[in-house]
Amino acid sequence: MATTDIAFVISGDLHRNIRALKQIRSLSEGGYSVKVFHLGGNAVKTGLPDSVSEEIVSVSPGQGPRFFHRLHRSFLHALSGQSFRLFHASDLYVLSACASAAARFETLYSFDSRELYAHVVSTVRRPWVRWYWSRLEHSLLKGSACIFTVSDSIADHLSHRYHINRPIVVHNVPETGVHVHIDEQNGSAEFGDEHKLLDEHNRRQTLSVLLENRGIPTGLPTLVHLGQMKPDRGCERLIEAMTLVHDAQLIFLGYGPLQQHLEQMTALKNVQNRVHFVPPVGPREVNIALEGATIGVTMLEDTCLNHRYALPNKLFDYINAGLPILSSNLQEVSRVVNVHHLGKTADPSDFRTIASAINEMICSADLPTWSKNASIASETFSWENASQRFMLEINRVLSQSLSS
Repeated sequence: MATTDIAFVISGDLHRNIRALKQIRSLSEGGYSVKVFHLGGNAVKTGLPDSVSEEIVSVSPGQGPRFFHRLHRSFLHALSGQSFRLFHASDLYVLSACASAAARFETLYSFDSRELYAHVVSTVRRPWVRWYWSRLEHSLLKGSACIFTVSDSIADHLSHRYHINRPIVVHNVPETGVHVHIDEQNGSAEFGDEHKLLDEHNRRQTLSVLLENRGIPTGLPTLVHLGQMKPDRGCERLIEAMTLVHDAQLIFLGYGPLQQHLEQMTALKNVQNRVHFVPPVGPREVNIALEGATIGVTMLEDTCLNHRYALPNKLFDYINAGLPILSSNLQEVSRVVNVHHLGKTADPSDFRTIASAINEMICSADLPTWSKNASIASETFSWENASQRFMLEINRVLSQSLSS
């Protein structure tokens, strides 16, 4: 039986992780065979390339040390059934399984630090949890054949903290010119290129249609908050800010654990006529759904180092859609907004500052300039560019493995 080149391992649902899907597609186009090990879920199944297979790893649900121990054992058991040239850990939670499997087969492992895992929100005021993940990184990062991450600040932190070569920065940027074609009958998705017309499903996903279908007016300037409604993402401050904004509306395009609370908050603040909630669209349909928006908003709060160093997916989705951007004033995201002149930044903890920025932006003569700058920046922040850095490092590692 021929050896598959890469075991791609992820502690979530592959079909819900757009970064992993893009990486796998690039690996396949680069001529590599890939087997994906993931936990599965209820996301719409994405059509995978012929050289890519998948295996669902069963782990009983839970949390805390016992859950992560079960997760490690389950993934390691799954990975032990076949030899690979490279075991790629798509997150920290499967890194130990990949490292153990690589040692067993005397081969290589790599790591994608999609977060600054020891400093995420869930480790705040939990020093023992932070210590555990830091200890795991300290023991395994030096042995990794290559490491990727999502921002310069995280790359610098990991390099200085663990005395390793600086990780390769691969931004969470979108693919351009790829349109999704949903088969609603069997729940699968296939992808076409930019020369193909949008099918009827895609036409139903533009923002104006999504709003009209829910009886939401489309005449006002529209701010869009894309993605999950979770704590520390500035959602509550945005609703408070809308009490001081009367000539625009805010659309939460997504879902999340805070949605019910936020809906109640809009009624309490009497802004339900200017704040609306629209269910999420698929990750490949985001660019279409943003058509007709005025401003894209991302308001991560400075509650952990991971947020301070983050470059959220939604930031690049807004850029790809040519939208002016209102962002929090955190280190990495504000750098992108300011360097490329894409809009304004605000203190995410102060709703009055946010409201002031919104009111200035919707009346600003710079809106067309910010939009033009976003379109120009989209040529830089594209997966076509980011994938070259990813594939160059993968090719380097695997070519060395053949010569050793």
